Amino acid sequence: MTDQRQRQRFMEVVVPHLDDALSLARWLTGNVADAEDVVQDAAIRALAGIGSLKDGNPRAWLLTIVRNTAFTWLAKNRSKRLVVTDDERVFEQAGLAMDEAAGTQNAEAAVIAKADAECLRSAIEALPLPYREVIVLREIEELSYQEIARVTSLPIGTVMSRLSRARGRLMELIAADAGQGRARAREGRA
Repeated sequence: MTDQRQRQRFMEVVVPHLDDALSLARWLTGNVADAEDVVQDAAIRALAGIGSLKDGNPRAWLLTIVRNTAFTWLAKNRSKRLVVTDDERVFEQAGLAMDEAAGTQNAEAAVIAKADAECLRSAIEALPLPYREVIVLREIEELSYQEIARVTSLPIGTVMSRLSRARGRLMELIAADAGQGRARAREGRA
């Protein structure tokens, strides 16, 4: 493949999915700056391997590269036990977009919605990385089970099992957070 054709194919196949790549990297690394580094490395790898892309799903192909690049980056740069986030903007923007889509909400509903979004974000971040990864790929990136299996190199049964466990764990974490919130409210009234 000529350099010109390689660049053209990159622009057609990779560039349209860079926002999704950044989103996945942000969830895996926990912050925007690290995610940008991962996506930059992944884009370089994608450009180098663009000739190997066959007919199929280019988005899943790119997300596979991003995932592998993120795990390589995490292994080099982070403790395996701690992943933090500093990107509150994403959740605030998502909350504002949801508010706009739902129409005007009263102040109380807006506060509740923001608390719910924060609770969900915290619960997702608290998941072990293998569970967080499949939840993000399925619920945020909206990949099919088959696409997740290809991206993660896991059997589809394992993907389904991890999703089930991840969803169950999310429910436990959210319920525990809600219980703590009720306890704090009772203490405030006492």
